[in-house]
Amino acid sequence: MDRTRISALWKEWRGTLLFLLLMCAFRSSFADIYNVPTGSMKPTVVEGDRVLTEKMAYDLRLPFTPVVLWHRADPQRGDIVVLYSPEDGMRLLKRVVAVPGDVVAMHDETVSIDGVPMQYLGPLQGEGDALPDVSSYEFKQEDLTGHRHAVMFTPGRPALRDFAPVTVPAGQYFVMGDNRDNSKDSRYIGFIPRAAIAGRAFAVGYSLDPTHHYLPRLSRSFQALH
Repeated sequence: MDRTRISALWKEWRGTLLFLLLMCAFRSSFADIYNVPTGSMKPTVVEGDRVLTEKMAYDLRLPFTPVVLWHRADPQRGDIVVLYSPEDGMRLLKRVVAVPGDVVAMHDETVSIDGVPMQYLGPLQGEGDALPDVSSYEFKQEDLTGHRHAVMFTPGRPALRDFAPVTVPAGQYFVMGDNRDNSKDSRYIGFIPRAAIAGRAFAVGYSLDPTHHYLPRLSRSFQALH
């Protein structure tokens, strides 16, 4: 291909290429959409949800790099975060349960922070409506030091329901899935380094139902996450 042809192609496509580059940079540093492949955050987030993530909620990073340009904030208890597993580097969606300095424990499914058991209240009306086998689960609202959100339990399923008090080290976080009996979280993979947290999930953009030919779940679209 001669230089004239290359120059003509560049003039024709440079606008499109620049747009794609800017879009990739935006998704790298500012906001992204996360396709949820597993049910570890049910009933808050279910398989097929496309979750909107604010990547600069905590840090503004140089596009396409881990370099932090601006440290804005730190994750708080109750935040739903996108993170990279320290075990295998896989991208996960979990809830921050304990922050640096907290003493976290669990006894018979009840989380405690600094020796204070969290409150568990009755479920909200309609909780679990997106699940085909809702009768198999138990739903509650967990009051995580003022942040109330839904959690789900599976009676009879083997799971880690108890662990002794541990202190969250500086620069680390303890995360769990809202699907408490079916989530590979800090109970199994350990504390999450601050640098491994990539952003905060804040809403379901749209949802496709994998059990019904990926038809849209209109009722879940544009729903804020709590």
